[in-house]
Parts: sequence; structure tokens; C-alpha cells
Amino acid sequence: MRAGMKKILIADGLNPFIREEKTILAREDFEIFTAKSGLDALEIHRLNKMDLILADLNTPDMPGDELAREIRKTPDLKHVSIIMITSLRRADLERCATCGANDYITRPIDSRRLLEKVAWLIDVHERKDLRVLIKARVIGSFGQEPFFGSTCNVSVSGLLLETEKILARGDEISTSFFIPDIERITARGLVVRVVRQERMFHYGIRFLNLQERDKRTIDDYISRSTASS
Repeated sequence: MRAGMKKILIADGLNPFIREEKTILAREDFEIFTAKSGLDALEIHRLNKMDLILADLNTPDMPGDELAREIRKTPDLKHVSIIMITSLRRADLERCATCGANDYITRPIDSRRLLEKVAWLIDVHERKDLRVLIKARVIGSFGQEPFFGSTCNVSVSGLLLETEKILARGDEISTSFFIPDIERITARGLVVRVVRQERMFHYGIRFLNLQERDKRTIDDYISRSTASS
């Protein structure tokens, strides 16, 4: 393995659509590990410390959401990015949103979309703050111009913002969004990463002045989202 190569673990390597995605990811010059089960994935991650894990939500021996929870509650394992592979069923999407996964992708898998998600998470996984999925409307402003968007995930250090607004790396913006069923968070943020989609943009936003009260609110939300059932 060349220095600097990122390690991706594909849990449940026996599934045909996973095998196809393994081929796609291998072409992107990642080091690919495969696991035959959720328990196998946990042990491989324990021994090799992955950068990113692709997990099937409904792996028989250890479902993907259980795997994610086990990883998140273990201090020396939890700092890894996790993408859950799932159906569009509401119950399955809710399981993805409450298990500590960073993102999810639904079947049938769009290869381009998968690579975008992988590239984003591989690039930012070094962050020490755990972030979890959250879909909340964001009201933002850049200069005197307001804009709207949504947050895809959040941590005490920042969020992933999806919007049609054109911004550039280094721009400072104001953000305001609700933590579900709790309260509104308002903070200045710095655009630190830009990913162009077909009609939308994904921006990595680093908080600049998050209040201690708001940090506790986000921490509490993350703790509840990643807690074992």
C-alpha cells in the first residue's frame, strides 16, 4: 500500500451490488477491505483502523445500524466515517439517521453519487468531532443576501450544507437551523470545502462562534442519535 492511501471497508462483501461498487472504488485508488458479516467488519476495523466503512443496513448477523452504534461507543474505533446502504423505506431511513452513520445511499446505487459521498467523507474524516446525519432546513446569509438550504450532517465543529447558493471556499456566512425537537442554533461559519452537484452545492462549513450552550445542545443530540437501542 502506498503511503497516504485511504482504507475503505465494505461490510457484507457477498452482496452483488457491493461487489460492483468495490470495483468502482478500486479504480479510485483506495485500499479496499471486504467483510463477510457485520461482526467480521467490526474485527477488521479493530485491527486495521479504517478511514471509511460502507455497511449494509440489513446484514443478518449484525445489522449495519448495530455495527455503527458499536463503533461509535468504542473510543479507539469511533473516529471513522460510515455510509449506510439502505432502501428508501421510511423506517430504514430513520434507522440510518439514529445510529451514528455519517451518510447513507439508497438502492439502486448511483455510482457517481457514491463516489461523491466517499470523496467527501474520506477527505474530512480526520476531524476529531463525531458528526451524525441530520436533515434540517437552514436559513443562511452571505453579506446582505439571504439564502436557503438544508444540513446533511452536523457536529460541534461544523455542518455539511446543501444549497443552490453559489459560495466559495473562504466565504463567511451566517447559519440558522433547528436541532430536531430541541432549539434553534445560530452561528457564523466559514466555507472550508466545496463539492459541486448537478443542481446543488455541498459546502463544508466550520463554525466560527458557536456558543457553549449550542455546543451542549448538539452534543446531546449526537449522544441520543448514537445511543444503543
